[in-house]
Amino acid sequence: ADENDSRSEENVDENENMWTRIKLWLCWSWTYLWGVWFLLIVFLLWILRTPLRLRENINYSAMVMSSLSPKFYVALTGTSSLISGVILMFEWLYYRRYGQSFIESISVRYLSPILGGSDTPTTTPDCKVWRNPMNLFRGAEYARYREATRHSALTVYDVDLTAQDHQAFFSREQDLESENQANAIMYKAWREKKDKSRIELAEKALAVDPNCVSALVLLAEEKAQTILEVEKLFKHAHRSAESQLKRMQQMVREGHRESISDLHQRRETNLCVYIRRRLAMCARKLGRYREAAKLMKDLIKEFPLMNVLNVHENLVEVLLEMQAYSEVQQVLAKYDDISLPKSATICYTVALLKARSVCEKFSPENASRRGLSPTEVTAVDAIHRAVEFNPHVPKYLLEQKSVVLPPEHILKRGDSEAVAYAFNHLQHWKRVEGALTLLHCTWEGAFRLIPYPLEKGHLFHPYPACTENADRELLPSHHELSVYPKRELPFFILFTGFLCTFTAGLALTTHQYPGLMARVARIAMGWLSTPVMFLLEKVEAFVPSRLWHHLTRA
Repeated sequence: ADENDSRSEENVDENENMWTRIKLWLCWSWTYLWGVWFLLIVFLLWILRTPLRLRENINYSAMVMSSLSPKFYVALTGTSSLISGVILMFEWLYYRRYGQSFIESISVRYLSPILGGSDTPTTTPDCKVWRNPMNLFRGAEYARYREATRHSALTVYDVDLTAQDHQAFFSREQDLESENQANAIMYKAWREKKDKSRIELAEKALAVDPNCVSALVLLAEEKAQTILEVEKLFKHAHRSAESQLKRMQQMVREGHRESISDLHQRRETNLCVYIRRRLAMCARKLGRYREAAKLMKDLIKEFPLMNVLNVHENLVEVLLEMQAYSEVQQVLAKYDDISLPKSATICYTVALLKARSVCEKFSPENASRRGLSPTEVTAVDAIHRAVEFNPHVPKYLLEQKSVVLPPEHILKRGDSEAVAYAFNHLQHWKRVEGALTLLHCTWEGAFRLIPYPLEKGHLFHPYPACTENADRELLPSHHELSVYPKRELPFFILFTGFLCTFTAGLALTTHQYPGLMARVARIAMGWLSTPVMFLLEKVEAFVPSRLWHHLTRA
């Protein structure tokens, strides 16, 4: 029985190998089979030229074409120009929205497998999206921007990601069965998509429990219109959260740990950390920099493993505002580590501090004449390192591109991260005299170190190819997206553009000079038909003209 099973398995393997070889041979043959088909069609037409009366038909067609009026050529070229123009507009709009040609995408998706390409379509990998540590307040900042400009700074995708974060941070399924009715209401509020509905549910929960922490957080984020109102609500939430967390810790010390789940304790801890971080951001926005720095340092000291909020980036920004560059250097020494994920804030702040030490005496003319000093080389290397990590930032810092409000989520090394960094750190680069001049003179040199960024990196991993699609989802439509590496226009857009321009020129010239263009068309037809007729005469000299008659007689 075992021998029979092994033989049957061998037969199955042989059949599969044979089918695989046949399939590979067919795919290989597609590469040259179209040439064989073309030659076969030409041969059949040559054999059947007498029954089909090809010569008579060609002569008749030439006579008809020569007898056509110039208006026909004007209509023909005008129609061709219109059709190619419509195709060009569609291709351009599709390319602006999706970053690729429609004709090329259809060809790759449907024709490539038939012509021997890969059976599995290539898919762009998903890029990990991070919470923006410097995200603004919806009610006090984003909503005011929308009212002033009639443009929304947040996309639907960005808002949905924030809703998922809030659900994971501030709610749990046990809240639906909680004795406190406010927790059940807030469980529904965090899952509500409409802003007004969320705010109404939070106010309802606050009416049931005036100390409901999650309701106070939601109202501070989305309803409060000024930073002072935001701070007032967060302080109230902080007092309530601290009292609940102390009460919970007291129960644990008294031996009632079984009544408190780890998920519940983690949720209360997350609430406290989130509220304290937002209070520190309120203090920074209100100009109380020392208070904000102290709050952030205390958070990092008490919760060193909670890197998901990236509080150290908030601390770096506050210390730069205070011009406490030595303290910034200490923070960078701790977090600019190979084992930790990098960010534009870390890389470009390192470059800023390096540039600060040399930019006062830096001059492009002197540098080109005498060369760079060791300290200048170090600063330039730091700038090249930062540019390799995120190549979109320099254009915003040099104000070659306009900055919009940053999204609530960012993509590391993407345009969204560049917008968020420039929005918060442009003033720090301007404060250091000569830093932007040094950046302007040296940042493009980084691209000579990484000529193929999608295939090989220099100091970091190769630049991810998925940033463009993710940034299009995170940034608003009125923002002109920065794409790296800069993509050339697809061939079909260039081809349709040339075809539209050429046919439009022909139509206009034919309309203005009909007689001249008719003579040019006849001369062109004569030139094109001359080599064809020469080949036909040569073939007739070798092949009997009555071959079809001989074949039918046989």
